[in-house]
Amino acid sequence: MNELKHGADFRSVLADFKLSDSAKKTLAQTKLVLLVGPSSSGRNTAINKLVEMGGYHYIISDTTREKRMKDGEPIEQDGREYWFRTEEEILDDLQHGEFLEAAIIHDQQVSGISIRELDKANQAGLTAITDIEPQGAEWIHGLKPDSIIMFVVPPNFDDWIGRLKRRSEMPDDELRRRLHTACNEIKAALERDYFQFVVNDELDNTVKDIDAVAKNGKQNEEKQAQGRQVAEQLFEAAQSYLGD
Repeated sequence: MNELKHGADFRSVLADFKLSDSAKKTLAQTKLVLLVGPSSSGRNTAINKLVEMGGYHYIISDTTREKRMKDGEPIEQDGREYWFRTEEEILDDLQHGEFLEAAIIHDQQVSGISIRELDKANQAGLTAITDIEPQGAEWIHGLKPDSIIMFVVPPNFDDWIGRLKRRSEMPDDELRRRLHTACNEIKAALERDYFQFVVNDELDNTVKDIDAVAKNGKQNEEKQAQGRQVAEQLFEAAQSYLGD
């Protein structure tokens, strides 16, 4: 199990974290697209397709945790799943304001988006894109209000449950935990006007929709209304399933 050696230092710097002046300049120059959504909404699949199409740089987060192992060999690669860095390296960058956002996860690791990744996107003339949790999206929206933030939802509750169960054998308590988390995420998105809703029904169409929003800066009004309606229906169906 990973343990943070510098937990107190991380908590201190994150409690009063500020971007450096150079980081602010990089952020202002970056076209940034963030995909938010509940578990199994298909964000990562859509991002992979967009990167394959060209025009996008996928932001790879930094983390302090060790690579996952199988039979004594690492099954993760540096620069693929994460940039695997030491606590001291990430702490130093945080203290110098060289992260867009970061968080302590389960009191075991620190993960976040380094400004280096935005520099890479800018130097290549690409749009920076990543998936992110609602709290991270809210933080970044406060720093960069022109960020394009989309909330991706499955087309209906039955399809969503099917996707969740196809990912792995999932006991009911785990399914209920994910649905509780998803309800909080959907509620937060519906309450904030900066989310642009995208329904992930058929992958190619979803990728085209995300690409169009990224390029135009705004979702089609009809599709936005449809997406909000689907999100509301998912929220109600999940609450009914949970008995809330």
